[in-house]
Amino acid sequence: MLSVLVVEDNRDLCAMMREYFAPLGFALETAHDGRAGLARAVEESFDLIILDVMLPVIDGFEVLRQLRRRSAVPVIMLTARTDPADRVGGLNAGADDYLPMPFGPEELLARMHAILRRTQAPVTSLGSGGHTVPQVGSLEVDTAARAVRLRGKAVGLTQTEFDLLECLARGAGRIVTRDAIAAVLYQRIANPYERSIDVRISHLRQKLGRMPQAQKTR
Repeated sequence: MLSVLVVEDNRDLCAMMREYFAPLGFALETAHDGRAGLARAVEESFDLIILDVMLPVIDGFEVLRQLRRRSAVPVIMLTARTDPADRVGGLNAGADDYLPMPFGPEELLARMHAILRRTQAPVTSLGSGGHTVPQVGSLEVDTAARAVRLRGKAVGLTQTEFDLLECLARGAGRIVTRDAIAAVLYQRIANPYERSIDVRISHLRQKLGRMPQAQKTR
């Protein structure tokens, strides 16, 4: 079973989620405030974390910021807030997806599966096993090991940042459309009003320095 930590102060919602997801192969653990959730996320190993924004003690944004200093575990953020700035804030803090409340369990399940498909890739040593390693200049993107090296040095990326970089690397020398990126990251066409792709590209630029000229999006 896949292990999932739900950090949510609504105990009734946690109970309903546990009842819904258990028969589907997910073992759900829960924490009901930000401090307890952060402690469990850091001390234990989970395949995925579902994190509410509005939490007692420490809010979800701060939990995520602290968690990203220690772990690249996939995180889906939940919130009743509808302000686009909140969604951008969650992505800036390192969330892999952002789901507004109220939501249907089927939609959450689909998003969980989408993230886990990206993050459960087999891991081998860099460049081994005969797989291809896209290279753009001094940048190497090892798709099997999900590892990146820039001028021979390892670069730490989140799971979603790696997927984005792989998409851009494979499209080196041509324009990579926003729809192509959205299909890889979210399994849907791009929404012209959202900024999530821009935010993630900004993160890559910060970690890699100036992007090669061939890696353009539209």
